[in-house]
Amino acid sequence: MTRFRFWQGLVLLASASGFASGPGDRVATDPKSVTSAASASGSSPMPVAELLQTVRLGGSTWSPDGKQIGYISNASGRLNLWVMQGDGTGARQLLKSDDRQSGPAFTKDGKEIVYEQDKGGDELYDLYAVPVSGGEPRNLTNTDKTSESSPLFSKDGKWLAFTNKVKVEASTNVGVMDWETGKVRILTHETDPKAFWNIGDWSPDGRSLYAVRQVGLDDADVYRVDVKSGATEKLTTHTGKALVFATAVSPDGKTLLLTSNEKGGYLNVALLDIASKKQRWVTDSQWEVHAGEFSPKGDTFTYTLNADGRATINFVDVKTLKASDRGIPAGLNTSGAEPTAFREDGSYLFSHQDSTHVANLYLLSAGGAITQVTHNESPVLAAAVLPSSQLVTYKSFDGKLISAFVWVPFNLKRDGTAPVVVMPHGGPTGQTVDSFNARAILLVSRGYVVIAPNVRGSTGYGMEFQNSNKKDLGGADLKDEIAGVDFLKATGFIDAKKVGIWGGSYGGFMTLMAIGKNPDLWAAAVDEYGILDWYTMLAHEDARLQEYEKSLLGDPVADKAVYEASSPLKYIRNEKAPLLVLQGERDIRVPKEEAEQVVDILKKEGRTVDAVYYPEEGHGFIKREHQVDELTRSVGWFDKYLKGETKAQ
Repeated sequence: MTRFRFWQGLVLLASASGFASGPGDRVATDPKSVTSAASASGSSPMPVAELLQTVRLGGSTWSPDGKQIGYISNASGRLNLWVMQGDGTGARQLLKSDDRQSGPAFTKDGKEIVYEQDKGGDELYDLYAVPVSGGEPRNLTNTDKTSESSPLFSKDGKWLAFTNKVKVEASTNVGVMDWETGKVRILTHETDPKAFWNIGDWSPDGRSLYAVRQVGLDDADVYRVDVKSGATEKLTTHTGKALVFATAVSPDGKTLLLTSNEKGGYLNVALLDIASKKQRWVTDSQWEVHAGEFSPKGDTFTYTLNADGRATINFVDVKTLKASDRGIPAGLNTSGAEPTAFREDGSYLFSHQDSTHVANLYLLSAGGAITQVTHNESPVLAAAVLPSSQLVTYKSFDGKLISAFVWVPFNLKRDGTAPVVVMPHGGPTGQTVDSFNARAILLVSRGYVVIAPNVRGSTGYGMEFQNSNKKDLGGADLKDEIAGVDFLKATGFIDAKKVGIWGGSYGGFMTLMAIGKNPDLWAAAVDEYGILDWYTMLAHEDARLQEYEKSLLGDPVADKAVYEASSPLKYIRNEKAPLLVLQGERDIRVPKEEAEQVVDILKKEGRTVDAVYYPEEGHGFIKREHQVDELTRSVGWFDKYLKGETKAQ
């Protein structure tokens, strides 16, 4: 299981397929090898509202008897809690709320589901429980200045573990609730603002929690936490800085499944014998490998290999360490349930998607048969034929290889007339992956070429690559984005005078940096909750994000020159591209002061700028009507300023 709540911003997803055996084996793509697929019917503009009728799934969980699945779905236009039978039939909505719900977990008796819910996107979660048979939820924690999240029951159901974060503090801690009495105790008491705790798994006897203490972005270790006393025992050791996470404990309680980047900064999987604290490596890859979970019998465990944005689930024999994908099709594949995707009969629930297919849940039987459980496509999407994404690799200004994902409309001629939109991802510690990308689909169906680069600073390519934009945000990583435009020019498809950029969170920061530092390149831009000034961010953002910001830019006093050079504020008055700004009113990650500053400055400069502030929304827009408005406005903005169209399609 993977239970770590990341605070690195909203990642904008894209799609790809990769074939190199590791980042170091990639070779530069010939631009002329990028193709436009032929289609007899061509493609017509995908309607925004109809596309967004496609159902989005959040977390899922098995009932103890394996007969039901509790899950989060936006089928109603909100991310609410639902339940269905294990084969996908009988879906019914348990809760109706404007506020988002997540993290479902069945009680041991299967009669209730515990979940987390915040208020208007403020990320101050409370834990709730609701009867599976229906009824009113009860607030288990009811705290207005503390967030409780990531609920995980002990195997016997007596304890509920969760992560705890006080609003004004940077650190997270691990707490437990006695399920019978409701009494809460916080087990860890972190004093280092750079450090935070997350839950790994319970010991089978319920006496211990295996948890991870992480310091910054590059150092983490696994601890055993005694539930009765709160005493901690460090189980992993390493030289220098390394990330070591525990994701699952074997059914016999003897072995921990680890993810670790001790091998040269690349995430790999290992087994830890708890008694001896000796570690045995399972994988040796320069692509990211993430540990998964043990089967009920303990004879198998899983891991997921992320090769350049495409993820494969592997099933490993504990004795021989031989791995197999068991016939799961290529694409973006992930575990389909928490805390385990396995059912007692050995069947396995997984999520599958790719650039032309939305995420659905599938059940892999113990015998190897695969059955689709959910059918999330909207009618317009189910009937559509879509161009697949294409993985490319190009050299940036200094020769560094950058992977990117490109969408090209059907039947496009190499006549240099197509408009193009660059989509930088969030983070910056994030990655564009092989997912279904509504933004790209909307654009490519309207004749745009789209590129989504994984620039330096991205995850997925090792720690050296991830750290290569520290104290240089919006510097070399922005040049990587621009090199992507140069690559597309060489394909012969695009018009260099019709280039737009569209990003959210760090992608929004990159958008603002791009139009300020390279004003003559861009003809239109959409900034969603992007950072303008790292100093005002520091003053208003969540305390956890303040530590994250300092890990990227350094000390705000000693490194003042870095903060100023890395802030779009220094360059924004140079911009020429018409800019659309979209922002959530209750965003704690990139507070709305950032958007307001951009708009105020550009209006005073007499520039073309428009802004929308969505009420009761946080970092990213959850309510469907806001998503429809967001994408309709954004696509219309590019149509107007890149294609000269005034009527929205």
